[in-house]
Amino acid sequence: MNKVVNNVQDAVDGIKDNMTLMLGGFGLCGIPENSIAELVKKGTTGLICISNNAGVDDFGLGLLLQNKQIKKMISSYVGENDEFERQMLSGELEVDLIPQGSLAERCRAGGAGIPAFYTPAGYGTEVAEGKEVRDFNGKPHILESALSADFAIVKAWKGDTEGNLVFKATARNFNPMMAMAGKITIAEVEELVPAGALDPNEIHTPGIFVQRIFQGARFEKRIEQRTTRSK
Repeated sequence: MNKVVNNVQDAVDGIKDNMTLMLGGFGLCGIPENSIAELVKKGTTGLICISNNAGVDDFGLGLLLQNKQIKKMISSYVGENDEFERQMLSGELEVDLIPQGSLAERCRAGGAGIPAFYTPAGYGTEVAEGKEVRDFNGKPHILESALSADFAIVKAWKGDTEGNLVFKATARNFNPMMAMAGKITIAEVEELVPAGALDPNEIHTPGIFVQRIFQGARFEKRIEQRTTRSK
């Protein structure tokens, strides 16, 4: 099945106000730059965004935060985004901070059809408030629920017309598990190839999880902080 859409506009068609989105990436590595920029242009608002963090002030999800298009962030850390911090501390933005491993597993569970799981991460902290606790092998665990989204938006290095995806190096991060957990998954790729061109042994996300795919343009691949050493 050919899942290619013509452009980013067609890819994000149907994303409406107040929807829940998953967005792959870690820091600025592997984020769906083109799709985020298009959501900024569309002015879609009231979004609940599930992402490891929220980019930086002027790039990635930080652009949506600047425009007050996000009403809630489900993340593992604030990172380098001053606007994220400001909105969180002022109460303008609802924030659910989750241990990073738990966030990853909650996304994976959503894609695997597992409604909830027990983990020791977060026990004895604010993370555990209001959650069921059970002991396993003498150690307390809290019950965490799976996460899913109306749309999952991921960025891959290569993809084929049937939606099979290959992620490059650390850009793999949250992308594969989020690709599994969206009702509709959008993949923007650096290189779009014909079906059969990818080595099956190198595919990270099978096309069955992807509904729309397009070749992105002008990937900036910005670095959060660049440290250099004098010669």
